[in-house]
Amino acid sequence: MTLSTGDKLPDATLLTLGENGPEEVALSARTAGRKVVIFAVPGAYTPTCSAAHVPSFIRTKDQFDAKGVDEIICISVNDPFVMKAWGEATGATEAGINLLGDPQSAFTKAIGMEFDAPPAGLLARSKRYAMYVEDGTVKVLHVEESPGTCEVTAGESLLAEI
Repeated sequence: MTLSTGDKLPDATLLTLGENGPEEVALSARTAGRKVVIFAVPGAYTPTCSAAHVPSFIRTKDQFDAKGVDEIICISVNDPFVMKAWGEATGATEAGINLLGDPQSAFTKAIGMEFDAPPAGLLARSKRYAMYVEDGTVKVLHVEESPGTCEVTAGESLLAEI
């Protein structure tokens, strides 16, 4: 299944790093009755993800808040230790963006957003996308054609649609 506008998100368990180690996060609990922006990147610390994609959501965080968005979540096929360090390194955590790991690519595969780029060492990774979700239903979905591009999935592009 490839996710489309109007679809209900499948339930998924993602990971975050809590005080006592990895903690499970039920995506359905984060989206139920809420307005949430979810964006995904091919990999933490990769050039476009670090220099363009995450910064675009840091820049637009206040504008999303003003539109009633309850939370902005970044998902990557990485472990929660990497996601925590990357959130701190980019300033995303300080800006209030929650970075969640999908280490086995389960959610990414369930929504049909997986891809491989063996020359870059990226296997079972996520395509670059951004979506606006209300009460678990996708209202706006933008997917980049190329994983090295951040245009339609940038915070400014998604913000213009909601």
